[in-house]
Formats: sequence, C-alpha cells, structure tokens
Amino acid sequence: MPDVTIIDACRRQGRGGSPTAVLDDAPFTDAERRRVPAATGTSHAVFIAAVEGEGPARPSYRLRFFTGEGELPACGHGTVAALALLARRYSGADYRAVLHTADRVFEGWARRERDGLTAAFDPGPISLRDAGEPELRAIATALGMTGEALPDGACVASPSRPRLLLPVRTRTALAGLRPDFAALREACDRYGLLGCYAYSIPNADGRAAARMFAPSIGVPEDVANANSTACLAAYLADQGVTDIAVDMGDHLGHPSTITAGAQRSTSGTLIRLGGAAEIARVVRLPQQS
Repeated sequence: MPDVTIIDACRRQGRGGSPTAVLDDAPFTDAERRRVPAATGTSHAVFIAAVEGEGPARPSYRLRFFTGEGELPACGHGTVAALALLARRYSGADYRAVLHTADRVFEGWARRERDGLTAAFDPGPISLRDAGEPELRAIATALGMTGEALPDGACVASPSRPRLLLPVRTRTALAGLRPDFAALREACDRYGLLGCYAYSIPNADGRAAARMFAPSIGVPEDVANANSTACLAAYLADQGVTDIAVDMGDHLGHPSTITAGAQRSTSGTLIRLGGAAEIARVVRLPQQS
C-alpha cells in the first residue's frame, strides 16, 4: 500500500489547519478510495495522477476527492493540500501547475515563504440564487435556530454542488449553533444541498468566521471549507467586498483560515482562493485482509 501524506491545509498563523490525506493515485477501487479518510483520521482524501502530454514546462495533474461517503467533484482545501504536496516535491520557490478535476481544468499556484507555504487557485464560476423559504426554514430548524426569525441574505451557491450560505449575527451566535445532524442531513438531501455554510457578518476588514455542516457527504462539520468560502466571496463581491479572510475550525480544535479575493470583470466575478499549508506527517496504509 502507498504512503499517504497528511497535509494541514488552510493553517492559521502557523498552526491548525484541516488534516487532509494526499496520495498518488493507483488502480484502486472506489471502495478502497473511500476507506482512506477513515484509515488516516481525516475527513477527505485527494488522489493525484500525472496527466501526460502537457510538456515538462507545464506540469499537469488529475485530482480526485473522496470522503467516506463517496467521490466529490471538487474540494477547495483538498486542492490547497494537493498543491502543497506538489510544491514540496519541486525545488523552486514558486510553483504552478494545471489541475484537472471531474468538471474542469484550471491553474493552481504555490509559493514557499519563510514560515511555510501558501497555495491558491481559481475555483471557477459560481452560481447564486436566493434561498427558498421552505429549505431555509428546514435547515435553520435543524441548526437549532427555532426561536429566531429567518435571517436575511441567505442564498444557495454552487461552484459544482449547491450549498446554503446562512448569515448569523455574530461569532458568538455562530459558536452557539447546535445542529441536529440527522435532521440536517434529511433537509439537505430533500433540497439537493451539499450542506450549510453558516457565517458571521464580516467586519470592516473582511474578517469573518464560518462553520460548514455537511452530513450528507459524511462530514458532520468540516474543519475548513474553501469552496464555500469562495461562494461567500462571490456573494459579497456584489456588495463591494473584494477580500475576505474566514476563520474556521476553532470549534473542532483545528484553527484554520481561508482567504479569498474577488475581482469583477466583463466576464463575471473572478475569485482567487487560498490558504497556508504544511506537511504534518507521512503514514503507511495498512494492508486489507
């Protein structure tokens, strides 16, 4: 069985981050791929395979993302983790690669810095729509918000799969959410949602906090969810906010921060999404009996 590198993705000030399993792909079955997160104590696993024919000056890799429930078309912090490992295998200070996922082809970047490594990429187009009252009420109830009015500004965003973006008043209110995960999964499945990304209103510097609940993909609460942060950046760009930094993972003991910049253009809103990452350890998967 191959070695698996555990990358702490989207670290905050040199600590924390979302532990993510990254390994070179091989002729695994999907059932074997689904077992990797549990075997390594991570929520997600990323499988990397070189794509031939791009040329030595243009390294190109195919990425596949798995949780214990199955394959995902995209994973933001998994992409940061994959870029971090690829950059560590490269001797230069700056690294650039072409990445292929199930839905698209895009570029990713990584840079070595004095206190570690940062990675960034373009998460691609993001669609936004207003949240419907029934889906919003069902998810708010599952989060324990039964005594409150439904929040203004909730929307459904989709970079590849739709998820609810749910604003809450303060970081304290965010920390106080107590989800009923069975009810939340039922509501998300009923309305075709990946999960719910609850976030505090950003301050004047664009700093916010968020919690991502995704029991439908086997992740009750995610340490860091970069693609949902990209969705928030796209939503806030319409309000003139161009840069955000979102803190996650404190509730789980893994402080994480994801950064996102938004730029409006004639072709739409361009997002650059990133975070700091570092290799935590290398483990060997046990042989299957």
